[in-house]
This record gives sequence, C-alpha cells and structure tokens, in this order.
Amino acid sequence: MIIVDKALQDRQAAGDPVRVGLVGSGFAGQGFVDQVTGHTPGMEISVVANRTLDGAAQAFRQIGIDDVAVVSSAAELDAAMAARRPAITDDPSLVTGCDRVEAVVEATGEIEFGSHTAIAAIENGKHLVLLNAELDCTLGPILKKKADAAGVVFTDADGDQPGVLMNLAREAEMMGFTPVVYGNIKSLLDHRRTPETQKGFADAVFQRPKHITSFADGTKIAAEMACVANATGFGVSERGMEGPECKRVEEAVNLFDAEKMFLDGTGIVDYILGAEPSFGVFVLAHSDSWLHERYMKIYKMGEGPIYTFYRPYHLSPLETPLTVARAVLFNDATITPKAGPVTDVSAIAKFDLKAGDTLDGVGGFKAYGVMENSPIARAENLLPMGLTDGCVLKRDLAQDTPITFADVELPEGRLSDQLWREQLAAFE
Repeated sequence: MIIVDKALQDRQAAGDPVRVGLVGSGFAGQGFVDQVTGHTPGMEISVVANRTLDGAAQAFRQIGIDDVAVVSSAAELDAAMAARRPAITDDPSLVTGCDRVEAVVEATGEIEFGSHTAIAAIENGKHLVLLNAELDCTLGPILKKKADAAGVVFTDADGDQPGVLMNLAREAEMMGFTPVVYGNIKSLLDHRRTPETQKGFADAVFQRPKHITSFADGTKIAAEMACVANATGFGVSERGMEGPECKRVEEAVNLFDAEKMFLDGTGIVDYILGAEPSFGVFVLAHSDSWLHERYMKIYKMGEGPIYTFYRPYHLSPLETPLTVARAVLFNDATITPKAGPVTDVSAIAKFDLKAGDTLDGVGGFKAYGVMENSPIARAENLLPMGLTDGCVLKRDLAQDTPITFADVELPEGRLSDQLWREQLAAFE
C-alpha cells in the first residue's frame, strides 16, 4: 500500500505519530513492538498491556529500550504519553480507555480475554486490529456490527494469511478477475498433535506449545479461513475443507471445480497440502476476457479462464503496522466480516473423551477445530472451538465425534458466551 507510507511520513513530519496501544506481548506482540518502534516512522507504541509486567517490559527490553514507565492509573499513562515515554501495565483497561490511543492491537490469541478487550476498545471509540483469528472466527460478525455502530474499524491484520488473501484478491479484482477460490497453503495436518508432541518445536520458534499445536492439528487454518469466509461470503464445499495434496501452488487451478463455481455464482475457501511455497496463499480467479487470456499466456500465468494468483510469504507481525495505518488514516479494513457468520469453526473430539472431562480450548489435548458452513453448524447445534475452553463434558464422546452444545456444561458468566448469543440473535 504505497500511499500509506507517505501518509505516515506526513504524521512523522508533523510530530504527530499514530499512537497505538498493544494488549498481549507474546511472540506476535513483541514482533509488532519492534516493527513499529524501529522501522515505522509516523507511528509509536504508546503502551503495552500484558498479564505480567515483565512480559510487557520484555517487548521493549529486547530491542534495547529499558526506560519505560510502569503505569497503574489513567493519569500516569497520560503523563507518560505526554512525555513520549513508552508505558507498560498489567491493566488492559488503561489501554482501551486512554483518550490519546488511536488504535488498539489485540494480540493475546485468547477468546474470552480478547472479548473483553475488543468490547472495551470499541466502546471507547478505538480502531481495533486483531492478531487473533481465533477471536474473529468466533465472534467477528457481532464485533464488526458493534464497531460499525461506534464508527470505528474492526479488522484482522496484514501479514496474517487472511489479510494477505484479501489484499491479493483486491489486486486481482482491480485487474478485472473474479475470485472463485480463496486458498491457504499448509505443510502438515495431524489432528492428534498435542502441546506435548509440539513442545520441542514450540521452544525452537519462541512460541507457546498450545499455539503451535493449533497450527498442526488444523484448528488454526480453520480459524484463518473462517475469517476469510466471513469476509467474502464464500463457504466450504465439505466439512473440514477439501485440502488436496500437490507439489506446487500452480497445480491448484486443476484441483478445484472453479469453473463450475464461477458459472454457479458461488465460491469456496479451502487449502492445499504440501505445496510449495509452503508459507504462501493463493486466489483462483476467473476472467473470460480474450485480452486477459492473451496477456496471461504471455506472462506465463496459465491457459485460463481460471488463473492462479499467489503470494509466497506472509510476515505477521511485521506487516501489522500497515493495518493500523490503514484503519487510522484511511478508515480501511484489511479484512473484516461482510455480515453474519458464513462458516463456523466447530469442535471435534481429538481422542476418546469421558464424561466429566474439561475441555482445554484451542491447541489443547481434548479437541480440534474444523470449518463447517454456519447453517449446518447451527442445525446440528455444534459447539464453536472458540467457546470450548473450560467446558465440562456431560457424556462420553468417541474420537472424531463433533461436540455439540448439548454435550457440555458451559462455564458461568463468560462475555464470549453472551456475545455468541447476541451474534445468533443479530443475524438469524
């Protein structure tokens, strides 16, 4: 987005950088702090909230900044920001309630905790950027509805696959192509992976075992592609997506019945497994223009009428400042729900489970998530993966059995459950 860098340069020249508050300073949050502080003129991290103060301080300490203000009140935060001194806190309400903060970035990866931050940010008139596909795929439509009413932007981030996909599709559409498949590229899928099996790899890449488990067991790609589905109106062709194996992304054009989708006026979200480049995303898009056909052949883009557009990388959280700038300076969302839920990420028993077992959420030992079209998920009363944490099973469930609301006792008093009910009512 070339225009964004110039707009940020103008804010820098005016001595008025975009002021950002971050909630969650784990792997993604720390990268975001570094990218803004060291590499994004015209934007600054004003305050970081984290469960532990040491974790918040680490986001600055690892890039050589030790002089931070520890704040526990709105007045202390206001004074720190007036002095252009980075602040840290263990109270996220200071971030969401601060008048000087223009945008809040939620990077915890948690659904219940993230719900509280999201609602507080929206109610206080802050643009909200999620590095939290798990929250968006579960409650994004109702949060978007609330953000619209408050006149603020609700969006996922550039650099994560959903954001990269939407940018890629917008480019294709500007050239006159019609997307029919939004695709992710996955190198591994094993529903039996657990935090125990993934601990060694997680340690090597500086992330939490549960987070890495959600990548391997399929929950993360389901969450990401559900965000894309809700942003585009495209569903899945089958529960869990098709996920055909191939060696190169260019083969994807022959693996989905994209021409039929175009003629039917429909499309899907899906993924390919094992293809190179493994960190990329792709869009299959249609054109019946004879001039497009000529130029696409010359530029070695295929025979048509379906063409493969792809990007071989995504750089979350290094690209996230772009999303913040688009929201604050141009009121533009990278990716946001179009209306009501199109797909759900539904919970499936990872192993044989017993009555009385407590489910342990995304990336845990008990369940994994798969995509299902929302009308089917509602008809079957399927439990969203994002609401599983802390649920207690009422009966035994065999491995790979879908988990329903009737199968569990929900924890009491959760905001996420309240928002889920409100979302159902708003879009029924």
